[in-house]
Amino acid sequence: MHIENLKLVGFKNYAELDVDFCSNVNCLVGNNGVGKTNMLDAIYYLSFCKSFFNPQDAMNIRHGEQFFAIHGRYGHVQGRDSMQVSCVLQQGKNKQMKCDGKAYKNFAEHIGKLPLVMISPVDQIIILGGSEVRRKFMDGVISQTNRDYLFQLMQYQKALDQRNKLLKQMAEDRYFEEQLLEIWDEQLVRYGERICQERRSFLERFKGLFGEYYQLISQDKEQAEIVYKTQLNDAADNMGALLMESRQKDRYSEYTNVGIHKDDLEFGFGEYAVKKYGSQGQQKSFVLALKLAQFQYIYEVCGEKPILLLDDIFDKLDLDRIRQLVKLVGSDRFGQVLLTDTQPGRVESIFEDIPDVEHKIFKVEEGACHEI
Repeated sequence: MHIENLKLVGFKNYAELDVDFCSNVNCLVGNNGVGKTNMLDAIYYLSFCKSFFNPQDAMNIRHGEQFFAIHGRYGHVQGRDSMQVSCVLQQGKNKQMKCDGKAYKNFAEHIGKLPLVMISPVDQIIILGGSEVRRKFMDGVISQTNRDYLFQLMQYQKALDQRNKLLKQMAEDRYFEEQLLEIWDEQLVRYGERICQERRSFLERFKGLFGEYYQLISQDKEQAEIVYKTQLNDAADNMGALLMESRQKDRYSEYTNVGIHKDDLEFGFGEYAVKKYGSQGQQKSFVLALKLAQFQYIYEVCGEKPILLLDDIFDKLDLDRIRQLVKLVGSDRFGQVLLTDTQPGRVESIFEDIPDVEHKIFKVEEGACHEI
């Protein structure tokens, strides 16, 4: 599967754009701020019905315009020769997604049809941010391939919100009734233990994929590891016991202190945490390996190679790692790749070293793009 053509009207800094891509590696080169990332974000829209960067759709309409339109023609999708996907938003109206001219009633119907993985500098937050960021990453990968997991996650969050709301209400009204908490405890146990088991199963498979990609990127220079940290053990009714033990603490803190919403992932090299001791290059290699493992996991589970978007990933990487990465993503292991860089000469020199990789290089200038 690959995107053959992208058309934009009134999207971010583009008045109009019409560009054809090759099915392997496409390089968008140009100065900062000219619109390279905006092109990737448009392609992301066509897969996920939303922006990767800005959750407010109206903010993506070009200044002075009343609407934006994104049109993509895809080849070899789910056994079909081609598929036309569009996303249109008019000021003051609801966003509309269409596939081959037919509008979706529910955007969830479209998710998964065009698998895609985006790697961006903002992904560094996975390493440097709090535990909620790492849970979100883990849950996002599992949810793309397991709709039942997403349902369990939503039900758990609803029960957690209601339990926390009840704890606050009890504190305000100065009473405490354990039987009321038990209603939500049952829901947290029911869904939380399932979620924990799914996370364990996922990570058993994912860790191997991650380790393989980190070794390829670093050229076997370091041995990186992922450790799943959870308050739950393998014993039956463990979460129920934890909630019971934590009731008085929850009462005074007005918050649920135990559960799978406290899970975390530890990243490191043996006993050394990459967050504290890793160089910028090592941290970036770690993020790249995580996202490439995400690609591989989706491909193995769903049987479709996602489109891979690499936004400004060469910064902080030495030339050897850059060359190794481009060689890797240009191999048969991956499908279509679109990447951005600020240095045309660097991109051209890399492909001189790996001439057998099919590629196109595009020069992006303010609101325009042409092949070079």
